[in-house]
Order: sequence, then structure tokens, then C-alpha cells
Amino acid sequence: MTVTFIASSQLPTQWGTFTMHGFLEQETGKEHVVLTMGNVADGEPVLGRLHSECLTGDALFSLRCDCGFQLEAALAAIAKEGRGALLYLRQEGRGIGLMNKIRAYHLQDGGADTVEANELLGFGADQRDYGICKPMLEHLGITSLKLLTNNPRKVKAMQGFGVEVAQRLPLQFGKNPHNSKYLATKAGKLGHMLGQLHQAETEPDDV
Repeated sequence: MTVTFIASSQLPTQWGTFTMHGFLEQETGKEHVVLTMGNVADGEPVLGRLHSECLTGDALFSLRCDCGFQLEAALAAIAKEGRGALLYLRQEGRGIGLMNKIRAYHLQDGGADTVEANELLGFGADQRDYGICKPMLEHLGITSLKLLTNNPRKVKAMQGFGVEVAQRLPLQFGKNPHNSKYLATKAGKLGHMLGQLHQAETEPDDV
């Protein structure tokens, strides 16, 4: 997979000033960004988040998911630490795209859960490819992460690509009446580790 670095710039935010790095995925034309703060290339584990694009949650303040809440919490955590990296990946709707995500929402309005809706549209439950992260991390000199995630697939993906996950840190924010079924499905069907929020999940002592 060919991911090309394009340029970097400063990005002042309410949490502090990040450096924004732009990358182009050659095969698909998708544009990804990484926000970094501090020296992330010193060989020490970097507080990091792999965040898949969610227009509805990140920009339109949707309560149907927890994505926007997680994005803000991750940026706040990185700023508090003064060092970290957030990879913003253009993989809307767990990889199905925005229009299909709206179609999936329509099916959810009729009673399907988030996994069933994707499958009814002919997609897998989660079609994201985290292979795009490796060249971006390599460009930034990041070899080890303290990963902010509830998703064990992200941990396994990074380890599979040779990136050390020194620690997994939970990121549990944004639970509300509109997304309780969504979160329960992520825990029950996708294995997300949401602690005591839902039944039928386990929280490993060490990930």
C-alpha cells in the first residue's frame, strides 16, 4: 500500500497547537491526516489514537455513536500529556462510505443494529484497513504506541504491522440514550472492551 506524505502545517485548536501532517493514499485517492504534539520520534511509546472519519459524529454532533466524543477526548488527552499522535483515517462508516452509512442508518431506524445494517447492504461488519497507518507512523518515527482504544482489532492490527502497543488505554465517552444499542452491539458483536457499560464482554487484565 502506497501512502505518500504531502505537507505539514500548524493547527491551533481549543486544546492547543498541533502539527497536522497530510498523507495521500495512492490507490484510492483518500487523504488522511495525523495530528501530532511534542516530540514523537524519540523512541518512547507515544500516546496515540487511530480515529476513523465519522462526519455525523465528528462534525455534525450526532448522538447515534460515540465517535465525536472519543475524538475530542483523545485530543484533550494528547494535549494534557503534551505529546502524542492522532491518526484521522478517511474510512467513514467502518469503511462503507458516507452514502452507504446513511442507508445503514435508515435500516437501523427500522430496527436493525449497526452490524446487521452493514451486512444487509452487502458489506462486512467492519471493512477498515489499518495497513494505511504503518507508512504514516514510519514517516513520523513512531514505533511504539500507548493506544487510546476500546477496539481489540486495532491493537492486533498494530502489532501485526510491527508497531509495538506498549499499553491500551480505554476511551469510554459519550454514552447516551440514542447510542446505547449501538454501544451494546459494538461490545457484543465486535468485541469492543467497554468495561461495565454492557454485559457479555470481558476486560483483559493486560492487552
